Amino acid sequence: MSFTILRNTLQDSIFTWDYFTDFEKAKLNVKKIEKELNLLNYLIGKENIEEEFLSLVEEYPKVRKILPILIAIRDDKLSCTPIITDLETLIPENKKYIFNDPIDKNIKKELLIFFKESGLKDIFESKAVKNLVDYCFGVEVGFDTNARKNRTGDIMEKLVFKFLEGFCEENKNLQFIEQATQKRIKSAFDYDIEIDKNSRRFDFALFDKIKNKLFLIEVNYYSGGGSKLKATAGEYQYLNDFVKAQNIDFIWITDGKGWLTSLRPLEETFNHNDYVINLDMLKNGALKQICL
Repeated sequence: MSFTILRNTLQDSIFTWDYFTDFEKAKLNVKKIEKELNLLNYLIGKENIEEEFLSLVEEYPKVRKILPILIAIRDDKLSCTPIITDLETLIPENKKYIFNDPIDKNIKKELLIFFKESGLKDIFESKAVKNLVDYCFGVEVGFDTNARKNRTGDIMEKLVFKFLEGFCEENKNLQFIEQATQKRIKSAFDYDIEIDKNSRRFDFALFDKIKNKLFLIEVNYYSGGGSKLKATAGEYQYLNDFVKAQNIDFIWITDGKGWLTSLRPLEETFNHNDYVINLDMLKNGALKQICL
């Protein structure tokens, strides 16, 4: 194995179709608020809609808590986003209380301002939306695009998982677990390891039952560059030394063209660690060379 091979075979992409949207997550989030959404459906196309709106929130005050989702904002974002409602004073205020506190005259006034100025009044009045359950499913799908970055790691783990599954099927002396904590490694392999922090969790642990040999594996993928890459390379040098001192082998499987912006720290770690490979090297027998 050489660094030149690693560098020249970095993957352009590991994205599969399920990378783009987690529909199950969107459905689950909508289901949690489905009753309140159906209550608000009552307002669609109503005349005297301001009076109907206030009447509805007075009778069912809990529907207020889902109003922010109709303008595509989460509670946590609303809490840290002061709102200006007076254009003369331009004083921003935290308005989250209008969706939670007991309803009084002031809250009704603020709710009406929210209803009109957010554009929701026009949406309900004009019947631009036919069903708020379907509408919020679309909102949740939109929100989920922000989670794509986090899913990159999940996809990389899924690819390596499938490879390890086949590798262990071919080599019966090997078995593996994912999300390998100290406790899970002990339970699965009756093997004790030291950890540097309580939260330490390796992506995979591969165990040779005959040799009583443990391999700890971390995987990641970087499509873009950034300062984080240098820190990541340094962290895996440290992890390599930490587990090697316990007579455990550390394997770092990393990939992505993002590394082309940080080749020096990657090469330093490649030269320092025993095993740094990418998906192409994995596919072409690198794990067999390391473990067998």
